[in-house]
Amino acid sequence: MVAGLLLLVSAGLVSEAAASSFRLTDEEGVTHYTNAPSDPRYQSLPGMSGTAAGWLRVPVAARPGYGDQIREIAGRHGVSPSLVEAVIRVESAFNSRAVSPKGAQGLMQLMPRTALSLGVRNAFDPIQNIDGGVRHLRYLLHRFPGNVALALAAYNAGEGAVNAYGGRIPPYPETQQYVRKILELHGEPRGTGETSQVIYRHEDPDGTITFSNIPPPTRVRLR
Repeated sequence: MVAGLLLLVSAGLVSEAAASSFRLTDEEGVTHYTNAPSDPRYQSLPGMSGTAAGWLRVPVAARPGYGDQIREIAGRHGVSPSLVEAVIRVESAFNSRAVSPKGAQGLMQLMPRTALSLGVRNAFDPIQNIDGGVRHLRYLLHRFPGNVALALAAYNAGEGAVNAYGGRIPPYPETQQYVRKILELHGEPRGTGETSQVIYRHEDPDGTITFSNIPPPTRVRLR
């Protein structure tokens, strides 16, 4: 009986581990998510699992109550509240005290220089951070009108990087995945004239999921 119980427990642990997701923020401040960690610095994300599309979502129960503030601030600046929520989810997982290795701070991961230019005195204050981040995002949406993907790429990699690649999403895997994650979470609008780079999803036999703008041998086109 004891042996049988141990087998059941072991089976449960294996099943749970198979569905686990891991997160790593590297020395450049880029956050990576995977279900097959290849670096000992990856940390398990308890209570989180990949969606059918391969992206990670913060459980509703774990999300702080910033919904009203996001809707009010986003509405005031003319930005979609769901887009702002998706950015916060990917940038900081709703951790208002988050700091990246590069020094980006708070919910929308504002760099100190950017925060200063936006008049944000305390980047760890949720309201100030959201307001500053939304204003910065609004500027980028106006800078790249009709293309949310490019605005998000500029938010992640910088406006200069997008300009350097001729107004296209830079060929950085981290930036491409960042854009794709947010568009998936936000629910990209259809029929609005928006265009974005094609991203492909490929799952290896061992279960590792890769997203790239380069078609895999057997490709699944997401959009």
